[in-house]
Order: sequence, then structure tokens, then C-alpha cells
Amino acid sequence: MVKRYLRLGVFLLLGSLMLLGGFTLSSFKKEKRFTITENKAEKRVDITVDGKPFTSYIYPDELMKPVLYPLRTSKGTLVTRGWPLIPRAGERVDHPHHVGMWFNYGDVNGLDFWNNSTAIPAEKKNEYGTIKHIAVNKMTADDDKAVLEVTMDWQKPDGTSLIKQDAKYIFTKNSEGLAIELITKLTSLKEDVSFKDNKEGLLGIRVARELEHPSDKPEKFTDAKGIATDVAKLSNEGVTGKYRSSKGIEGDDVWATRAKWMNLNGKIGDELISLVILDHPKNVGYPSYWHARGYGLYAANPLGQKEFSKGKEVLAYELKAGKSVVFRYKVLISSGVNLPDNQVNAAFDKFSHSK
Repeated sequence: MVKRYLRLGVFLLLGSLMLLGGFTLSSFKKEKRFTITENKAEKRVDITVDGKPFTSYIYPDELMKPVLYPLRTSKGTLVTRGWPLIPRAGERVDHPHHVGMWFNYGDVNGLDFWNNSTAIPAEKKNEYGTIKHIAVNKMTADDDKAVLEVTMDWQKPDGTSLIKQDAKYIFTKNSEGLAIELITKLTSLKEDVSFKDNKEGLLGIRVARELEHPSDKPEKFTDAKGIATDVAKLSNEGVTGKYRSSKGIEGDDVWATRAKWMNLNGKIGDELISLVILDHPKNVGYPSYWHARGYGLYAANPLGQKEFSKGKEVLAYELKAGKSVVFRYKVLISSGVNLPDNQVNAAFDKFSHSK
């Protein structure tokens, strides 16, 4: 009886406070499913879903381009490599420019935007371009999605701007997991811009060790400037990744093939995961070639056609001064299931018809 009166007293007191303050029960609304928060001091914008971190748009000084880092599943599992920013045990420590999810290219008017990092010696910096964050233009969040719109500048070594990039990120969630849609517009500024066919591009993700392909040998990779990177042999315990393309090609064989989508299936702990990249029919060079490597680099590159076709095709894409081009991609992060082809095809069909 005493407890019942206490509950009643608390209810009446709350009601009185609400009336005095002009509130009603309808004033108390549940939190929105998505939130988006800018932290200018830390040079980041954080996106959460259902109260849990999803990803962040970050642009610290030690990176040569803004990235989304890290990417997580709806259960909070990290699907991107931690190194070099927040290393985790057992990871590879190659390619310091592979951080989270990014968008750039390896040969723009002769400048390498893809491979630039703090590891490049000062005497070589004049060969590399840098992408600088300029502004957050819009942030919205509700129960359906979060939207982030930003502007970046692709800059020459002397700091002058070559390309303006306006990027729109749309973050969503459904029964299959989380998704990121990227709509990015590149506008050349004062001069014509040449994207020479190069294997280093365009939309890239560096995945967690568990989503790499098992490998029984060390490897060495060489970039367009002839700089070699050693990729060591590591333990394959818990390494479960396997690429599968829309053409039915699997494993390391997907590299330098065309496909409208790529699906990286694997398992981290007990959680089945699919990490899917969808190309869009309106993109230049569609369907994309894939710069997808078993050691963890996962990239769609429609512009490097000469490199991937061994000279049989040449794109040599150019953007005249003052002109723009738009690229659109969608990344699916599925939790609890390895998505079958029919589900990925359905997602692609829906995305391909989006405006």
C-alpha cells in the first residue's frame, strides 16, 4: 500500500511540474533513431544509430584526405582496419594511406592523391595531391536516415585548388543492416583536369583482418610510381573473407574484372557479415573495374581501364575547366547473414533506379 501511494505521489508531482512548466506528456518524445553531431575541435562528424556509434567523417591533419572511419555493423562490430589510427592486434601494417572508407584517385594532372600519407618523404611531396576538408554544409537526422553534406578541395602541393568536391552521405538502416550512399560531385576549377588511367582509385575501403582472404605467402605490391610495399604472411586464424561479383567470379579472381556490384562475405567472431559495394549505371566507366585485393583493399575503379584491361581499353577521362561529373555508390553492411546474389541484385536494382 505504501509503495502504491509513493508511486501515485511521484505521478502527481510530475504532473504538477509539467503543468507549471507548460509541459504535457506529449512533450516527451523518444530520441530519433539517427543522430549526427559535429565536433570542430576534433575535426570530425559522428553518426549514431539506435544510440550506438555507426561511423564518423574525420579529417585530422595526419590524413591526406577526409574519410569515414571506422565502419561498423549494426551490432557494433568493426569492419574496417584500425591501423594506423587505432591499431588492433594481428592487423597488417602496410599501406598507411588505406584508412576507413575514402574517395580519391592515383593520377590527376600527374598528381597522386591516392597514395599520399605522412610516410611520403618531404622531397617527394611535390608529386602528391591532398584533399582538404572545407566545410560542413548540411546535417540532418531523423528516424529514417542521417544526411551529411560536405565540401572538400583537391589541392596541388602548393595549396592551390584543382577540384572542388561536394559530397553527400546518406546513412540508413533496414532489417538487413546498415547502408551508406555516397553522391559526390567533382568540379574542375581553373584548368582542365585529366584522370589518366590508373589502378589506384576510386572508392576504397580497407577491411578488418577477419574479412581478408586467407593467404599462405607474403606478397609485394607496387604502386604507379614503382614504390613497393611488402605485405607479410600472417596467421589465417579467424580470416574468412571471400569476394563474389555480380558476374559470379569469386576470390582473388575478381581483381581487374568488371561487375555492377561486389560482395565481400565473411565472419567476425560469431557474426556473419556481408560488405557490398553497388556501382550505379550513370557512373562514368560503368560497370566498374574492381581493384579488390585479398589482403584487405576493396575498391571500385571505373577510371583505370587501360591498367585493368592490359591496354585493350583506354578511358583517359578528362574534365574541362568549370565542368562537373557525379559519381554515386552505395555500401551495404549486413549483419547476421552472408547476403545471397538475389538479395544483392534486388538492392542493386532499387539503387540503380534511384534519382
